[in-house]
Amino acid sequence: MDKIAVLIPCYNEEKTIAKVVRDAKEALPEATIYVYNNNSQDRTAEIAKQAGAVVRNEYMQGKGNVIRRMFREIDALVYVMVDGDDTYPMDSAPKMVDLVLNHNSDMVVGDRLSSTYYQENKRPFHNFGNNLVRGSINRLFKCNIRDIMTGFRAFSYEFVKTFPVLSKGFEIETEMTIHAVYNNMQIDNVIIDYRDRPEGSVSKLNTYADGFKVLRTIARLYRSYKPFGFFAIVAAILAFISIIFLIPIFKEYWLTGLVPRFPTLIVCCFVMMSAVLSIFAGTILSTLAINNRREFEMQLNMLQRHKETDAAKGM
Repeated sequence: MDKIAVLIPCYNEEKTIAKVVRDAKEALPEATIYVYNNNSQDRTAEIAKQAGAVVRNEYMQGKGNVIRRMFREIDALVYVMVDGDDTYPMDSAPKMVDLVLNHNSDMVVGDRLSSTYYQENKRPFHNFGNNLVRGSINRLFKCNIRDIMTGFRAFSYEFVKTFPVLSKGFEIETEMTIHAVYNNMQIDNVIIDYRDRPEGSVSKLNTYADGFKVLRTIARLYRSYKPFGFFAIVAAILAFISIIFLIPIFKEYWLTGLVPRFPTLIVCCFVMMSAVLSIFAGTILSTLAINNRREFEMQLNMLQRHKETDAAKGM
């Protein structure tokens, strides 16, 4: 088991990967640097190996697939994840590692949005998307995460080995954040500097396509982790629609004693029944979610003992 593992997912980053590896070695001399090459068509893997990194491959395309492979294969007391595009200075990495090793943090978020991101980033829709995602998650899950989409984070062993990676692409950061928040893991924010990509380095993030995937991921995870809240919203919408169409029918019945639009009345009744069923579905799924939380806590206890055993063997 490594004490510190630096994880760098890479796809066509030959212009920057050597510097990222060198900076990681300088900031964390005792760390093992892992570069996971994701079907790069340039010299990313070769340059990373020359710079002193352990190079491995993930052949399923997508950042989520790369992180799944990393988390599955590597055992460490603390993990530092950073992108290979040289947009995150590694100066803050020691502080992030210290929070995990000595202050019980499960996830440390490298917060770009509170420092230089809005000055350095040249894509205005990315700014809007970051604010939208941050606001949505903080409101839906009642938390205070300052940067949801950052690619610079540190994790505990317990987080990595309990995190079920379901996303294939750039939605992975959103999924990580919600997993930590929902399971009451300790999250710390560290303000970091951000610099835009150097000239000739191209972002792999598609503003619109990946943005919609992120929003869909938030909705999916809200349904899974907060089912009562999700289905209560569905029930409220259905009940509102039903009531809007029922009001004219009841008004006409009150004035004339007649119901001339029976099909509308029947449909409204079925829509209202769907609203009631949504509430029951949310209640049942919420009970199941509580049971899953109990099982998760037991899993954490088992992982803690496993980590202590592995750490003792490595000493």
